Amino acid sequence: MWKTTTIIIMNVQVLKNSCLRKIINIFWSDTVSNSLLWERTNQLPSEAEIKNRRWNWIEHTLRKSPNCIMKQALTWNPEGKQKRGRPKNTIRREIKADMERMNNNCKELERITQDRVGWRMLVSGL
Repeated sequence: MWKTTTIIIMNVQVLKNSCLRKIINIFWSDTVSNSLLWERTNQLPSEAEIKNRRWNWIEHTLRKSPNCIMKQALTWNPEGKQKRGRPKNTIRREIKADMERMNNNCKELERITQDRVGWRMLVSGL
């Protein structure tokens, strides 16, 4: 997992679109919008796909035992002073922002991950 910035997502989307255009033989002179391209190829935008995969990884991690290193890395809180300036965007901060948008906390998500059907309903609503 890596942090997702708008530039990274845009670069991934550009690569994906160019590959899809080559696969279905759309040339540069043809005017086909990206949304029509995604509809023809049954693809999701990269941002939605990355978000879905991130939440699948979160479910996988939260279902692990408490002594698993993946789960410890997700919930670890480093000690010490921070550097000056705006803090860098990390995967943990992105997850925390997503949880705040859903009005959930980590303990609530751990409880929901034990119910796979409930988790799928939660993730499909994102």
